[in-house]
Amino acid sequence: MRIFNASGCLDVLAAPEVARQLDAFVTKTVTPEPREGSPPPRIAETAHGMLNAIGLANPGRERFLAEHLPRLRELGLPLWVSVGGFCADDYAETCAQLTGIETIELNLSCPNVDEAADSAAEIVASCRRATDVPLYAKLSAAHPDVAEVSRAVAAAGADGLSLVNTLRGVALDRQLRPVLARGSGGLSGPALKLIALHAVSVCREATGLPIVGMGGIQTGRDALEFGACGARDVALGTVLFADPGAPTRVRAELVAACADAGVASPEDETGLAKSPETERKVHA
Repeated sequence: MRIFNASGCLDVLAAPEVARQLDAFVTKTVTPEPREGSPPPRIAETAHGMLNAIGLANPGRERFLAEHLPRLRELGLPLWVSVGGFCADDYAETCAQLTGIETIELNLSCPNVDEAADSAAEIVASCRRATDVPLYAKLSAAHPDVAEVSRAVAAAGADGLSLVNTLRGVALDRQLRPVLARGSGGLSGPALKLIALHAVSVCREATGLPIVGMGGIQTGRDALEFGACGARDVALGTVLFADPGAPTRVRAELVAACADAGVASPEDETGLAKSPETERKVHA
């Protein structure tokens, strides 16, 4: 089981020592044009995690390719580039220009932009025609049937899944006004974990694709549970803001968690936890 960062949760150029603890680095989402993102305040701590309304702030595709990507290559880490947009062509045009990286993560589920993107399957199919680089579709558990979405993107050519993105929420201040300038934001952290575990489980059953699990992972035991539900790899997000040493710590705790659970390694128990639906099918 490899440990990544969740997209947008680590400024690797400002904190390269944190990035070097990872098995691969995932960039912030890149869009065709530069975006300033949402107005401040756009991050808020809550009792059970964090709300963010960054709004895909990024330098845009041209500057990313010319300035940021060369500097990221100097880190010597496998690179995953997160790609976003507002129609299938936006995604595909960026994918066509990305070479020499390990994977493209298609951000199909950002809760903090208002523009409506094309369907997830259409975007994946368009990107598949544009590049031979492996494509991972990042999905949200907000969809009423995330397993069905996962089947659609698999059929369209996705090589893997990233599960899950944040879920939209609102936090209020003492005067009962939204804390974030935008109003709502994406909820991450411990409150997301159980939802993410379910999404990983049902999408693994639906597609069999490799999955990067994320959402509230703080300990090695958390990572192990994602593996048990079907994740091959995991990504750390909110925990990195409070604990820059989390990748090394979680990796060490994962070994102890395996021993405690009676498994030799995370790979031995990948997909071990079966949903009741699967158990019924097995015994039918």
